[in-house]
This record gives sequence, C-alpha cells and structure tokens, in this order.
Amino acid sequence: MRHLFEHTLPKLFKRTKEASAWPLYAQVFTIAAPVVVELILTSLTQTVDIIMVGKLGAHAISAVGVTNQPRFIMLATFVALNVGTTALVARFKGQGNKKDAELVTGQTVMLSVSLAFLLSVLGVAFARPMVRLIGAGPDILDEASDYFRILMIGFIPTALPISISALLRGVGDTKLAMKYNITANLVNIVFNYLLIYGKFGFPRLEVRGAAIASVIGYTVACAMAVWAILGRPFRKPGKAASEFIELHFTRWNFLPNLPMLGRIFRIGLPSAVEQFVLRLGLVLYTITITSLGTTVFAAHQIVLSILNMSFVNGQAFGIAATSLTGQSLGRNRPERARRASAASQKVGALISTLMGILMFIFRKPLVMLFSSEPEILTLGTGIIIFAALIQPFQSSFQIYAGTLRGAGDSIFPAITLGIGILGIRPLFSYIFIQQFNMGLYGAWSALMIDQIFRFSIIQIRYRRGKWVSIKV
Repeated sequence: MRHLFEHTLPKLFKRTKEASAWPLYAQVFTIAAPVVVELILTSLTQTVDIIMVGKLGAHAISAVGVTNQPRFIMLATFVALNVGTTALVARFKGQGNKKDAELVTGQTVMLSVSLAFLLSVLGVAFARPMVRLIGAGPDILDEASDYFRILMIGFIPTALPISISALLRGVGDTKLAMKYNITANLVNIVFNYLLIYGKFGFPRLEVRGAAIASVIGYTVACAMAVWAILGRPFRKPGKAASEFIELHFTRWNFLPNLPMLGRIFRIGLPSAVEQFVLRLGLVLYTITITSLGTTVFAAHQIVLSILNMSFVNGQAFGIAATSLTGQSLGRNRPERARRASAASQKVGALISTLMGILMFIFRKPLVMLFSSEPEILTLGTGIIIFAALIQPFQSSFQIYAGTLRGAGDSIFPAITLGIGILGIRPLFSYIFIQQFNMGLYGAWSALMIDQIFRFSIIQIRYRRGKWVSIKV
C-alpha cells in the first residue's frame, strides 16, 4: 500500500498543480485507508448479524435492526468523549507534549469504563421498554429485547476499543484498530454460524446467538486494544502501540483531573449534544417507518445497513481531516491545516461519488445479500437509489465536520445536524408519508433533503475560514 501511495498514484497528478501537494495526499491516504477498513468492520458486525439472521425471515431482520437506535444512543456518550480526546491528542502530538497525551489516555480509559458500566446496567434493566419505544411490535418484541439485553451485558468491551481507537487516531495511528476489528469480525462470523444455526453441537439460538457472537467478538477486540497501549510495568519502554498513547496505571493518570476533563468536554460536549440529537431524530424517524409494517421496515433496515457501510468513507476522511488539522494547528501552521482538509475533501468526494455509481449499478445484488423475499427485494432495490444519490453530500458533510472538530469548532456541526435531523427530516417525512402517501419512498426523500441541507450549510462555515484561529 505504501508503494502505491508513494510511487504509483502520484503519476495521476504529475501534470497538475497537485503534484507538489502529493506528500500531503499520501498522508491523508495513510491515515484514512486503515480507518476505512476499521469502520467497515465495525459496521459489519451488526450488518453480518442482519445478513445471517436474514435466513430466518423478515421478523429476525427487523428484530436485530430495531435495536440499532437505542444502542447508538448509548454509544453517543463515547462519541463526545472521543471527539475531545482525538482533537487534544492531535494538538499534543503536534507540540511534542507526551506527558499530557498520556494524561488524556488515562482519563479517557477511566471515563470509558465508568460510563460503559453505568449504561450497561441501564440497558440490561430497561431493554424491553427501550425496543418497544422504538416501535418493536408484538411479533418481534421478545427477540429484539433478548438481542439488545445481551449486547448491553457486553457493553464495556464494546465501548472501550472505540475510545482507544479515537486516541490512536489523534496521533495518526489508524492501523491498530483495523487489526483488532478484523479479528473481532472473524470471531463474530464464526460464532454467528455456530450459535444462530446450531452447528457442530452448539445450541441453535437464532437471534440470541447473533448477539452472543457479537459480544464475544467485541471482547476479543477489547483485549487486543488494551494490551496494545499498556505501558510500564506490563510492557517494556517503547513497546506500546504508540510513543504518545501509553496507558500507565498511576494516580496522576486515573484520578479525575478536572482541568483536563474540562478541556475534553469543552470540545466533546457539543458533539455529545449532536449525537443525542441525531439519535433522537433517528428514533422518531424509525418509529415513523415501523408504523408502515414489519416487511417495509425490513426493507428499510437492509438499505440502511448498506448506507451505513458507505458512511465509513466520509468518516475515514473526516478522521484524517481531524487528525491532520489538529496536528497542523498544534504546530501553528494554519495554511497546512487548510491544505490537509482540502486534500481530504477532494479524495473523499471522489470516492463517495464512485461508490454511489456502483451502488446504483449493483443495487439488486446488494439487497439480495440480505433477503430474497420478493416484496423486500422490490422495495429495497427502489429505495437504494436514494442511498446512491446522497453519497457525495453525506461524505462531504462528514469531512467538513471533521475539519471543524479538529480545530475545536464542534458546536457548528452539532447545530447543523440538529436542524436537519430534528426539523427538516421529520417535517418532510410527515408531509411525504401522511399527506402524499409515499410510504418508504417518502421517508427516504426526506432523508435526502436533510443530507443536502446539512452539506450546504457546513460548506459555507468551512469556507469562511475562521476555524483556523480557534483556541483549545
């Protein structure tokens, strides 16, 4: 891959002004490529569950799919924490400040474990009312509740690797998370096969088996992630995954450090609000769609799973923009921060456009990976066209937002998302579904309008350029 970045791809730019910027493009690729793999594999865990329980019928697809939003609501807290830690670690890397980077590492691990334990208890205790609130009907309520409850039992090993990945991204190390996510998904697939269908003497647990397999996979990933960043006395000096990200069990690192926690939450809190707003909006959106029936919701969930897989392109290049922007501003090089974010945007937009074209061409085979039921196949094949059309808008919004967050401006993306997800999408969903009887096509039309709006607004904020002078 490095040979491709350094020797082959630059030829594409040799007759343009981009040739001199190639080292920056190579750096963007080096950060983003492993993140693409990591995030695909992270998304793939639940997507594989949906694919493998799909053979059990539409009820099983809906039972697994309906748990997405309450689970993501739980994870929203960690997204906020991760935004703050990634931005701060990137600045400390740029400044060569290893001591504060290690402090952020300890504080992040301490907070992640504490919050995950609390949320795990709440998730186990209230699993049934949570999935009922989302819209799980009597035909899938028991299966959905069991699936969600098991996932919540394993919530600490689910959340902690995500936080460790965020720390590593801040210093530009994205390969480790790719490695432990590959392992976790392989473990998940093997145990899915054994526990969903009852193979080789294992019990046939169906939807519950898929949840148990996921927890086993997450636990393996968590063990690998923690081991990789352990510092003294567990590892020899310099043997942790990163020079800047080392976990030391000292009072300085693990007792709450209010000034550092304040810096983390000052950056991360707007993203927490953003994530909670996003999940609230998606809950309302999901409730609207579950009212259309189990089969319609199954088709929606299939296309949404495909869209979530494509989401990783924007996330990956957004993370590259966050890391490079933070490091550049930490070195007091605002012009390099602008060029790094522009490079991330150009490449991300090109790839997302190609993904949209491929998604349109292969829309039927993609849906058939999940289900061959005629009604689901017909509806899903039509709806996936919307997912293809929004690719460049979705990706560009994420990359612009990543740049702003890397600079410490995490409030504006939160406001933009809130207007779109709580205002525009519900309003147009209601109009298209209730007033014009457009069904699932109406819901996805509203989603597309929301994505285009958010892209347009955040692009204006980015182009004004005030983000380069923010202090964190």
